[in-house]
Amino acid sequence: MSGALEIDLPLLTTFVVYLALMVLVGLLAYRLTRSLADYILGGRRLGPGTAALSAGASDMSGWLLMGLPGAVYGAGMNQIWIAVGLAIGAYLNWQLIAARLRRYTEVAKDSITIPAYFENRFRDGSSTLRVVSAVVILLFFTFYTSAGLVAAGTLFEDTFGVDYTLALAVGAAVILTYTLLGGFLAVSWTDFLQGILMFIALIVVPVLTVLELGGWPATAGTVGDLEPGALDAFNDVTLFGIVSLMAWGLGYFGQPHVLARFMAIRSLQDIPAARLIGIGWMAFALLGSIFTGFAGIAFFEGTGTLDNAETVFIALIQAMFSPWVAGCLLAAVLAAIMSTIDSQLLVSSSALSEDFYKRFLRPAAGDRELVWVGRATVLAIGALATVLALDPESAVLDLVAYAWAGFGAAFGPVVILSVFWRGMTRNGAVAGIVVGAVTVLVWEQLGGGIFEMYEILPGFILATLAILVFSRIGGRPGEEIEQEFDKVAGSLR
Repeated sequence: MSGALEIDLPLLTTFVVYLALMVLVGLLAYRLTRSLADYILGGRRLGPGTAALSAGASDMSGWLLMGLPGAVYGAGMNQIWIAVGLAIGAYLNWQLIAARLRRYTEVAKDSITIPAYFENRFRDGSSTLRVVSAVVILLFFTFYTSAGLVAAGTLFEDTFGVDYTLALAVGAAVILTYTLLGGFLAVSWTDFLQGILMFIALIVVPVLTVLELGGWPATAGTVGDLEPGALDAFNDVTLFGIVSLMAWGLGYFGQPHVLARFMAIRSLQDIPAARLIGIGWMAFALLGSIFTGFAGIAFFEGTGTLDNAETVFIALIQAMFSPWVAGCLLAAVLAAIMSTIDSQLLVSSSALSEDFYKRFLRPAAGDRELVWVGRATVLAIGALATVLALDPESAVLDLVAYAWAGFGAAFGPVVILSVFWRGMTRNGAVAGIVVGAVTVLVWEQLGGGIFEMYEILPGFILATLAILVFSRIGGRPGEEIEQEFDKVAGSLR
């Protein structure tokens, strides 16, 4: 019994210290949050480092430390195509969208949410765009947040041996506390710290595991003996399959929690530095995640040793490191999970407070009232996501894939064309969001043949076509919309 206590106490201590630090950051941010713009977008004052790492950390989530290593551990190197697609998508998002969206959201009546940007960009007096966008955000973020809470519950359960439901409640309580208090600044600052911690863990764990196994040639040789196909990126995968996996990269253009970092960055001049930091962080993090799963095959002598492949990162840490070091590294898993959940909760909160409550229920509501409405909705949405996460058998990768596809297909084409195409109209935007979201929802229910393709690709293509077709119906955009587009385009040259 004393041995168990000796092992558990360092783990528990590092977790408690880490969680307390996150709550402290929330309290500090609380003191700087005075308006709804502060709560939702941090007053547009993020520096390049904070914007880059918080975007990366909020994007990658528990998927980076659980879903992707688990996929590689279970199937081998043929899973790297997801990472390749994501890296390309993230780079293009920073390169093509960041500056344009930052500038356009400021010019379009200082829009502080994606639904507000769509409404202001296309002068939608009916509020149809705002409502449809907010509904899509609430729908898919509920699944996305549930994925993170499942990962948090699994982490606590595997680390401390506590009941999954209790573990889920503890994880949710801490995340809700600092998000509710500090809003966007708390989320961005904590994501920055969490991004650093994730980066360190994703370098240390695979490197030391490979060294423990005798170096790279010995590790690859062991994997080749155990699972010969695991060495081949083209093993048991067709061109159709590769395209489907790489289509994950299309999702970046429509993720509200990533786009919010573009909108909040301090100035256009900060974007090149932020892009360099963000893509550099991402490249090393993805490689670390892939090689963690690969080394896990050799370390655990095959892919069938672990009951849950998505716990391979956790299992390696527990097997390889002393309790104190393990506690710090396992905190990185928690960091990855928390960094996405908090961003999702905040975007969902903004959809309810800014896009529903202020727009329809209380147009005259002041900033103080709206901030507290935002905090209340964080609590409500978090509670709903926790209920949905009560099933411990839910696969993190599956839940993330569904939500990622929903946002990528519904918002991606609209965001891209809204900043590049002068002739896009409000009808085209509405059609694109609806067609993209519905395609993902329907495609997921079908199976076999072409329907085995990841639903983001058909959703993205059909949404783009819908925008092009419906923007031609009803005439050109108004003169004011075209002048605003020209103003933004001119300021970016």
